[in-house]
Amino acid sequence: MRVMNRLATMLLGMMLAAASMTTASAHSPSAAPTIRQTDLGKISGLDQSRSTGTYSWLGVPYAEPPVGSLRWRAPVTHRPWNDVRKATAHGNGCIQQGRLFSPAPSGPHYGLDIRDGLNKPVGSEDCLTLNIHRPSTAQDNLPVIVFIHGGSNVVGYSADPMYDGRALARKAHAVVVTINYRVGVFGWLNLPQLKTGDPANDSGNFGTLDQIEALRFIHRNASAFGGDASNVTAMGESAGAVNVWALMVSPLSKDLLHKVVPLSGGLLFSTPEKARAYADGLVDAAVGTTGSRDEAVRRMQALPAAAVIRAQIRRGAIVGDPPAVIADGTVLPTDYHAAIRAGSFRDVPVLAANNLEEGKLFGSLIGAYRPSDYERFTRQYFFDPNKPSPYRVRDFINDRYLPVDASGGWNDASGQLTDSIFTGIAHDSMNSMKEAGNNHLYYYQFGWNQEPAPFNTVYGAAHAMDLPFVFGTFNKGLFTFAFNHRNEPGRLQLSAIMMNSIRAFIRTGSPQHDGLGTQWEQWPSSLALDAGDQVATARIRSADN
Repeated sequence: MRVMNRLATMLLGMMLAAASMTTASAHSPSAAPTIRQTDLGKISGLDQSRSTGTYSWLGVPYAEPPVGSLRWRAPVTHRPWNDVRKATAHGNGCIQQGRLFSPAPSGPHYGLDIRDGLNKPVGSEDCLTLNIHRPSTAQDNLPVIVFIHGGSNVVGYSADPMYDGRALARKAHAVVVTINYRVGVFGWLNLPQLKTGDPANDSGNFGTLDQIEALRFIHRNASAFGGDASNVTAMGESAGAVNVWALMVSPLSKDLLHKVVPLSGGLLFSTPEKARAYADGLVDAAVGTTGSRDEAVRRMQALPAAAVIRAQIRRGAIVGDPPAVIADGTVLPTDYHAAIRAGSFRDVPVLAANNLEEGKLFGSLIGAYRPSDYERFTRQYFFDPNKPSPYRVRDFINDRYLPVDASGGWNDASGQLTDSIFTGIAHDSMNSMKEAGNNHLYYYQFGWNQEPAPFNTVYGAAHAMDLPFVFGTFNKGLFTFAFNHRNEPGRLQLSAIMMNSIRAFIRTGSPQHDGLGTQWEQWPSSLALDAGDQVATARIRSADN
């Protein structure tokens, strides 16, 4: 009997050792759960299993820094490294014109000093990194979500705390990746003098190519983080959604994405001619008009990145933001509707959305905001949503748009912005997919507007207000002024509904789940997702309402 017991003990020990070796070898020779082997080298991340139930790897490079001779070139896969690389801090945001959704001048974080970078160069050219989050479990073959930030393809950064992927990774039980990509004139620039003879490089779509390179890194390395490379969902908001739609029709993203979640965006490309006209003006703004065009472009290539951004700012004061996502015919088709009808991506499941009052974030376009961005940011940063508000609607909205519910008032004017900028292209994109025969199309409208006064009227269900609900980041970032104890029960319920819809969608191609309380039919039917202070709701609505 004692011999049998010893044999049983030895056998159990061998089984446990084998299981331990299998778990460790799946990721790294080390037993540490945050040391993982990528095809470029080992990285060591953050074990937050006790605090957030996640593991994270931050600032992981996927391409060589696009500096020097690599400026305005297609991304080059990052060279391998030998030692274990620390992946415990976010990488720099890409160089950009400072705006409300930009990184602080002091680094890739959110803080009061963001206002000090407004309309100035912030970020760095050395910025092509991504962040990876997953639940702190040993489970493999998890769905992968790749989030592409918004910002008009001019600003934004993956370290924005509003995009913190830890809560979504845990609640959707997925690997969540957030990426940096070049923005503004460093991301999209169509100049003949920059062309090399390589069709992809000559497209001018450097930011799009960055996103594709990031998807390639994820495809090669998803399994190292417990992800399933055959189940990748590209999710983006605003310009990020425009980019997601673009990736759907790009022949270069074949086999790299399998589902998409475009929030507040649609198919919207710039023509090469428009991009070329902007680029010519940028050269003049950056280095003047003396000498030959070839010499001028060489001088611009040699400028510090901040000087190029300052030229973009001067150019923008005349003609607006640089054109982005260029219909070059190689990276992106010249006719995206035709590409949907003919392409292999026409059957990709789509979960699209708009916010009910998108336009209320863009009052500056029509002179509706009374304070400057600097003052508006300051007021919102210091606002305590749990105390009586010192502000009225009039403190934020100019008299021309008051009263807000009058004809031509703030609600009417912002509604026109919503329709003209956002819902039109989203509906057009979904209709194009439906006409091509896609039978995996779902759409919702986000209507939450329970902010403390006056922000419930100034912003309401404004553009990007849905992101804290998607990521569960109510205590971080630009919109913290909106969330208080009073509205907490309803918004947490709504956030759970939205995260569970994403969890279902990335697994099945449908956002249907028991918590909805209703049947989510395909486009053009849709759901209105909303919440009062106490209870969240999901109701069927017409896409045209």
